[in-house]
Amino acid sequence: MKKYFGGALAVVLLSACAVPGGKSTADTAPATNADGSVEAAADAVSCLGNNGLPAEVADQFEAVDDPELLASVLGAPMAGMLCQGKVYQLKAGTEFTVYRAWNSSNPNSRLGKWWAFSSPAGKTAQYRSDYEICYQWSPLDKLVHCKLSAGVKVVVGTGQSAKCSEYLSYPASAAKQIYIDNAAEAVMNCQEYDGVFQWQAVQY
Repeated sequence: MKKYFGGALAVVLLSACAVPGGKSTADTAPATNADGSVEAAADAVSCLGNNGLPAEVADQFEAVDDPELLASVLGAPMAGMLCQGKVYQLKAGTEFTVYRAWNSSNPNSRLGKWWAFSSPAGKTAQYRSDYEICYQWSPLDKLVHCKLSAGVKVVVGTGQSAKCSEYLSYPASAAKQIYIDNAAEAVMNCQEYDGVFQWQAVQY
């Protein structure tokens, strides 16, 4: 699917993110960069944005080579997951906070695989579109933020398109997502928040 806090969160957004399963390894041959890192895309033509880290956190990570991990999170068009990605590792001696909106009716989804660089903000519908979060996957009614443990590998990339139903689908997005393979062992010092109603007048 996402950067504060003290009290209930006003608007819940970011997510559990891409659809579980539905991934494809076709046309995902990894490319090796000059620094030895590997990156790949499910369909480079349709992917938006890039795999680079946000400038404000770039010095906390280093690019690493893990083609198997990378290939496992690339999804086919309309199947969710990532459209493109690159593997990074959090450097020793650094702290980094990750954010995840999740489904309170499924406690096991609290520390799922899909996270964000920042806390959800703005309109819920736009956030769902940016992170390809279908309504049936999560109500996004809880938020948790945690510290990522040093040495943990993550995949950073942009979202693949997703088909939610015959009437709703989301296009590929340039919003950057974080994939953590085993978050239960990779994060610590977590804080939870409840989503609450907050309404904004429509401007005509």
